[in-house]
Amino acid sequence: MDLGSTLQQAAALMITGMLVVFIFLTVLVGLVKLMSRLVPEELPPQATTTTTPNNSGQIPGETIAAISAAVHKYRNRQR
Repeated sequence: MDLGSTLQQAAALMITGMLVVFIFLTVLVGLVKLMSRLVPEELPPQATTTTTPNNSGQIPGETIAAISAAVHKYRNRQR
């Protein structure tokens, strides 16, 4: 094998590889565009009603009790 035929084979292999990658990426872009048309967009989550905090800035006693119980349970598990 001489250098000329080796370079020809290398060039053919390079061009074949580049064509395969180009075709694959073209098909991939086409499929993504097709999917974006077929699959509906995600709708933003609807606003849910949340409880408004007290105007006085006080935390309700039920909330304090729930947090205290959770902290107590967490600390007991760590021992």
